[in-house]
Amino acid sequence: MLYAILAYHVEDEVKSWSAEEDATVMTGLLGVHQRLKGRLGPTARLGDTKKARTLRGPGRGTVLDGPFAETKEQLLGLYMIDCADEDAAIAAARDLRSVNPSAVYEIRAIRRYIPGKPFEEMTGASDL
Repeated sequence: MLYAILAYHVEDEVKSWSAEEDATVMTGLLGVHQRLKGRLGPTARLGDTKKARTLRGPGRGTVLDGPFAETKEQLLGLYMIDCADEDAAIAAARDLRSVNPSAVYEIRAIRRYIPGKPFEEMTGASDL
């Protein structure tokens, strides 16, 4: 079963990290990625939420500035992972959180996946 692990964080807090603090978290996350090798699909660190756009409304819709989240945390990244069940997906999210403890991770089953690269062909951090 495929699961999406959505990474939420207070964006201003993440942006306040020094280059060294950010590198420490990213190095820790790459370590988790290596432990998940073979099960981890695409991952992404998203751009600034203030540059995000929302499309909503009837017809062609209207493009609005920002994500308009009603929470203090914003969606800043995502992981796609192949897990046997929800418990395994939660364990993977806990592993990610162990190196980024102030992040919030939402775990959601993926109902449809159109692959760009099969999971078996993922070769390392450069593919993530």
